[in-house]
Amino acid sequence: MAHMSVRAGYRDLAERLNRFPQGAPPSRLLFRILELLFSEREARHVALLPIRPFTATTASRVWGLSAAESERLLDGLAGKGILLDIEENGRSTYVLPPPMAGFFEFSMMRIRDDVDQKVLAELFYEYLNVEEDFIRALFADGETNLGRVFVHEPAVPPELSLHVLDYERASHIIRSATDIAVGVCYCRHKMEHLGKACGAPKEICMTFNNTASSLIRHRVARRVDREECLSLLEEAYGNNLVQFGENVRERVNFICNCCGCCCEAMIAGRRFGFLHPVHTSNFLPRLDGAACNGCGKCVSFCPVNAMGLVSANDPKKRNRRVARLDDDICLGCGVCVRVCPAEAIRLFPRKERVLTPVNSAHRVVLMAIERGKLQNLIFDNHALTSHRVMAAILGVILKLPPLHRLLASRQMKSRYLEFLFTKIQV
Repeated sequence: MAHMSVRAGYRDLAERLNRFPQGAPPSRLLFRILELLFSEREARHVALLPIRPFTATTASRVWGLSAAESERLLDGLAGKGILLDIEENGRSTYVLPPPMAGFFEFSMMRIRDDVDQKVLAELFYEYLNVEEDFIRALFADGETNLGRVFVHEPAVPPELSLHVLDYERASHIIRSATDIAVGVCYCRHKMEHLGKACGAPKEICMTFNNTASSLIRHRVARRVDREECLSLLEEAYGNNLVQFGENVRERVNFICNCCGCCCEAMIAGRRFGFLHPVHTSNFLPRLDGAACNGCGKCVSFCPVNAMGLVSANDPKKRNRRVARLDDDICLGCGVCVRVCPAEAIRLFPRKERVLTPVNSAHRVVLMAIERGKLQNLIFDNHALTSHRVMAAILGVILKLPPLHRLLASRQMKSRYLEFLFTKIQV
């Protein structure tokens, strides 16, 4: 196999990345990407880091380096957008984000000259859009996915505004964030190097809270205030972009403003729509066939090809066509409502609400259970040095629905977990 000749540090790093619920299938392309982003020394050291957040003291102990040397290495990795450093109460903790949403994106969120971004863009495109294994593993494995769609707020009729919860509004995420950063859109920047980018705005990728704070500190993204970010959201609405963000209710860390042609989530939605790779909003468009003039604008602007044109079966106008929606693949973004010149489309609530994980810990545990990787979270050798981490993971597990708890128990084959689960049966 081609990757067998890869240096050990990169092989170890690929193994480490695959302990995440959303991994990165090893291939020749992945190793070439890692070689561009990491020196071999960095790869060797990052491969030893725990999955859960850690301190410089932990890294120093794991690496066998002095505290000063460890901090220099950690700061250098954070400066490259590979690690995130979180400062709270004068104490820094670090976390290695997954490739996506994570250091793949961060590598293209600014213009930089320490790495050949054209070569990197070409490798990303081939790894994500040609090989398919990575994008399928990221978006199509399991029921709980990385991201969800926010409803297009201007498309919600006034009488339904009370049905839109705060965490479903991109505007609320912006207003409630402690820190806000904006960077270059990874997807359109990548496509620009390939000569395939569309004309949608590029400096419009939004990050929030601890993630934003780290990216600002290391100049991966620039700080903006709420007013500017809300203005950018209006610009995104004006360009009919879809708001795709972290699939959690509390402390959302990112919102991308996605076009259908360049953005990976929308491409995945078209390629794997039947597998529901993106969590939808809680709304669906409803079409008024009598009002539809068959112009096809909704078809052109739908990012996942959920809209199509069919015969109106009008005996008086045999060539008349009307729009038809495929509910099974519709994201519920509402872009079609905005672009319809005949005002023949309206949003209505879905019959069943889409369930959204409470926070990042909840989502990661659900994804780990569904992908058979829960043991990586619990038996991470470095994470076990902290009883707080173990307690936090178990706390999330114990709040899961019975079916997920059963799956977790089977994966762990743990009598201890089975005992805990039996104590909370209702």
